[in-house]
Amino acid sequence: MSQSVAQHRTAPPAVNGGRLLRRVEKLGNIGRDAATGGITREGFSPADREARAYVVEEARAAGLAVSVDAAGNIIVRARPAGTTAERPALLMGSHLDTVVGGGRLDGAYGVLAALEVVQACAESGGHGRYEPMAVAFTNEEGALFPQPFFGSSVLVGRLSDLPREPLDHEGRSLRGPLAQAGGDLDALGSAVWLPESVAAYLEIHVEQGPVLERTGNRIGVVDGITGRTVLTVEIRGTAGHAGTTPMTGRRDALAAAARAVTVVEHLAGTRDLCRVATVGRLDIHPNSPNTIADTVRLTADLRDTVVARMHAAESALCEELREVARQTGTEIEVVARTHSGPVSTSPELRALIEENCLELGVPYRSLPSGAGHDAQVVADITPVAMIFVPSIGGVSHVPLEDTAPADLVVGAEVLLRTALKAAHIPTR
Repeated sequence: MSQSVAQHRTAPPAVNGGRLLRRVEKLGNIGRDAATGGITREGFSPADREARAYVVEEARAAGLAVSVDAAGNIIVRARPAGTTAERPALLMGSHLDTVVGGGRLDGAYGVLAALEVVQACAESGGHGRYEPMAVAFTNEEGALFPQPFFGSSVLVGRLSDLPREPLDHEGRSLRGPLAQAGGDLDALGSAVWLPESVAAYLEIHVEQGPVLERTGNRIGVVDGITGRTVLTVEIRGTAGHAGTTPMTGRRDALAAAARAVTVVEHLAGTRDLCRVATVGRLDIHPNSPNTIADTVRLTADLRDTVVARMHAAESALCEELREVARQTGTEIEVVARTHSGPVSTSPELRALIEENCLELGVPYRSLPSGAGHDAQVVADITPVAMIFVPSIGGVSHVPLEDTAPADLVVGAEVLLRTALKAAHIPTR
């Protein structure tokens, strides 16, 4: 056990704001583009591995035990690695991976705040009904490998939802990068948690929207999380010379993709089949200015809080894509699907968060999450709750993503107090 833990055995748990902010700043430099300020730490990329190594180093330096499961999830606890948990886990965390050119707080703040809570609990030597643990889930964003929520999906046992051999957008296998992260694609079953092994899951996150800032509230108590369907669509045509191939008879994959993008947009626009629908990525081959594209891969991201609407939007998209294929002479195939259903958070845990805000004199409000989070996956096996802190300007997934340092510290304090109270009362 480290000296820092031993010296604070009798002290009550408290957030060390300076320590938290130092870690946020340090982690925010990993994968940072010096020109734009954007953070690129795609899941299983070299930058992601560097971020993972930093968190592991910080946890071990604090005298905490660190383990990595077969899915690459990092688990931090006070008890030595390998020892059997005597109490169900009170799990807290988020993810370290980012989108391309994203912000420094999305996911990362949740991991570092959870680490701070576990360290504060270890330093105090307190014991409750549940054992506080921090987790950094792998590949939440799915930016490089289009299997978002990979780590949390494995933890809850959604193994059948994952491809047997996951591939990135270029067709490269996950097997090697997962091994570099300390995981093992052939042993994912060993990373599955039984429902009785985890009492609850708490996740703190930047809001990624403008509501808290506009209303003057410092804490958001999330009452529900949107559902999300991600489809990877492959459009296959025929390559040809841009100058010598007549327009009639062309099988232009990119022209077909342009129609597909419009179809996706209309699902949430003119047709109102889901709340939002987005094409966020296009991979074009051969991607040459004077060549007709023969293959395009795109991602369609559909979100809604009603499962039936999500299913209807997906069905409508597939039907429309078949019509686009017929009209353009191309072949269009949905090659990958990821589903995360909408979930409601635990009323009991929400009440604890609100109680802590009142005790601290921190203004709060209830609100839904329009973004997806690992919490909605972990809800398969345990009650979940989410705490939001304000996003300056309401922006996220961009270099300008930011939150006031004082709000980051207050959010971690609310998380700590919620964890302490939840550790002494049943949550089921």
